Formats: sequence, structure tokens, C-alpha cells
Amino acid sequence: MADEVIVGDHQPFLAKDGRRSISLIILEFICVVFMAGAFCYLFDSNFNAWTVEAEQFSLSLEKQNALNIRPSSKESTVQEQQLQKEECDLWVGEWIPSPAEPAYTNETCNIIPPYLNCLNNGRPDRGYLHWRWKPNACDLSPFDPLKFLNAMRNKSFAFIGDSICHGLVFSLICELSKVEKAHDIYHDSAYNSRTWYYPSYNLTMYMIWAPYLIHYETTDNNGDASEIHLHLHLDILDSKWTNEYNNYDYVVISIGPHFYKSSIIYENNQVIGCHYCPHLELKKIAIDEIYRKALQLSLKSIATSEHKPFVILKTWSPDHAESGELPSEKVCNRTRPFKEEEINTGDHGFIMRGVEVEEFEKAAAIGARNGVRMELLDTYHLSLLRPDGHPGPYRTYHPFEGDKKIKIDCMHWCLPGPVDTWNELLLQMVISGDADESGSSLL
Repeated sequence: MADEVIVGDHQPFLAKDGRRSISLIILEFICVVFMAGAFCYLFDSNFNAWTVEAEQFSLSLEKQNALNIRPSSKESTVQEQQLQKEECDLWVGEWIPSPAEPAYTNETCNIIPPYLNCLNNGRPDRGYLHWRWKPNACDLSPFDPLKFLNAMRNKSFAFIGDSICHGLVFSLICELSKVEKAHDIYHDSAYNSRTWYYPSYNLTMYMIWAPYLIHYETTDNNGDASEIHLHLHLDILDSKWTNEYNNYDYVVISIGPHFYKSSIIYENNQVIGCHYCPHLELKKIAIDEIYRKALQLSLKSIATSEHKPFVILKTWSPDHAESGELPSEKVCNRTRPFKEEEINTGDHGFIMRGVEVEEFEKAAAIGARNGVRMELLDTYHLSLLRPDGHPGPYRTYHPFEGDKKIKIDCMHWCLPGPVDTWNELLLQMVISGDADESGSSLL
């Protein structure tokens, strides 16, 4: 009986314990499943987050934009804008064929100087009119005369320089004539310095003849071309541009080729040497040294001035004179642009352009500290690619008719022609510069 009791009491106990064990097992199983599910969820979430973050560095910008996972911080935006500006270098590119007609011709613009009026002078080929400058990573917009006039409303714009500078001015006036004709309100006796006015926009445009920026004198020498007749003063600025400088809101400077002329050089009103003067026993001074001194004085004066216009220096204008059939003959009769491998980087103009860049950078740094905006209109290389853009013999009216003395002009540029692109670049710089000053960003 005792055994039964013992057995009887034991059997019920085992049954109850077994039921409790099963419940525990089920509960533990549920907990394990729950924990495993939670672990998988957390792992999957972290893995997906890591994957999306990693894709930011491996997906293309287009896919990142589609997923909306590109960085949106101000710093990133600034970096991207800077990258775009660096990629869109207006000065690096190529001339490509263009079916478009020029913006003006000798028939639509009647102020083109005769020595630049290649169409009226009978140049037979027209291919030089159908090229446009294409920067490598962007496009250069055609000149917009209305945009320029609106930007220059109530302003004064001065072009200071030589006959190359004149070509830039007349190209601009021809472009603007599609919106408003310029009123010619002043000219000197030689028509070298002139002033125009646009009444609808209260814009005054000046063309100041100052081919050296520094003071110069000429002597008659009784018409003897073998005698030195040009005297350059390296330490005195030309008053023709300095006297009215405080009236200008915008200034474009374009000088250069006149420095090739034979000249006597002065400092402190004392002769210190000469350039291209084989018959004089004076110290010979290289043209690039003279040019550097002239730029140093002029640009430093601009950079330190209390008056603070927007100043743009246009770089050297190359010529493309080549040897002709006769030993003494020079020609420029190309009819298409050069390719990069065809240009001569040993050209003396390349040295002069280097002087301009060096002196400009020094002055611009000073100007920046003084609040003077200075920019470089670097047209040298893209112009070097255009040997077809010069008048050649067509600087005079129908040069091969009759018994005329033919003069070959490989320095100036036909209008219309490559100079029109200089104004497209100029407009881009002016509009961009004004946008930057107002806190906006544009190239």
C-alpha cells in the first residue's frame, strides 16, 4: 500500500511537471523566434542603410538624383558649382563650322572702317564668316545686344587702346545697332578718339586712343622714315585716358602691336635706351621689357585707384604673316582656321601674352584688396587659331583693280569676323561679373 501510495503520489507529480516543461519549451521557443526576427530586422535595416550609403559613392550622378540621395549641404553645392565653372572654361575649345549668317554686314552697319570692311573691299571668299567658337565643356551664347544694353543702362563704358581696340568697338556698335543706333556725339580731328551715346539706355561709350597707355611723343623728322620719331616715357601715364578715368564704370584695355615700332625710351625725362634703332648708339631694350614696364605702371595705377570701375584687359592680338612667293613678300591668305597642331607657339606674341598675364595677376591681386574688379579677356589663343580672319590685301577697296600699290594687312581683323566672338566673351564676363557682385553666381 505504501508503495502504491508512493507510486500513486509520484505519478500525479510527474504529469504536472511535464505539462509545465512543455509550456516553458513553447514559451522559450516563441522568445527565440521573436528575438531571431528582431535580430534579422535590425540586421536587414542596417544592411540596407549601409548599402544605400555605399551606393552614393558608386552610382552615377543621374542615379543618385533619381534616388534623391545626393548630398544637399551648402558645402557640396558650392563644390559642385565650382567644378562646373572649372569644366566650363570659355577660353579652351575649338572653332567649328556654323551655318548661321553673321550678325551684321557692311550693308546693315555703315560705320565699319574701310580697312576692316573686307566684304565691301571685295574679298571673294566667305568661309571665314561661318565659324563659331565652341568651348570644350559648354556653349558660348551668341551676342545678345538687348541684354548688353539693359546691363549697361545708366552706365559709361570706355575702350582704351589702339586700332585693334577700335575693331572691338566697331564690332560692338554694329551688334548693338540691331536694337538702337548709336549717336556720334564727339570725335577728335583724326577720329581716333570718339564718343557715342544711346539715349534709350543712357549709355555713353568712349573710344580713347592710347596705344601705349604711357605718355609718348612723335617728331616729324622732315618725313625721313629712317629717323627715330617715337619717344616713350616709361614713368608717365598717357593723360588721354587718365584725365577722364573717374567717369568710367567699365573699362576695356586693348594694346600691343604699336610697341613693335622703333622708339627711344625715357625715364625721369632721361634717355635710357631704345628699341629697334640700329643706327643709334644707345642701349638696346627688348620690346617685352618695354611692354612690361608700361603695363606695370598702368595696371598698378588702376589697381590702387580710389575710383573702382570694372576693368578688363584684353590680351595680345596675334598676326599671321607668312612668307610669300617672293623673299620679301608677306601674305596671310588662309581660308580656314588652324587646328591646334598647326599653330606656332614660338610666336613672339606668345611671349607678349605671357607678360600680360604675369603683370595682370600681380595687379589684380592688389586690386582685389582695394575693391577693384579686374578680369582678363584672354582672346590670344582662340585668335591664334584664326589665320583666315585678317584683311590681307582687302584692307583697301578692290585692291587688284587698276594699278594699285597693294598693302597686306595680317594684323587687323575683318568685320564681321573673329572679333565678334571677342564681344560674345566680353558680354559673358560683364554679365557674370555683375552677377557675382550682387551675390548671384552665373561662366
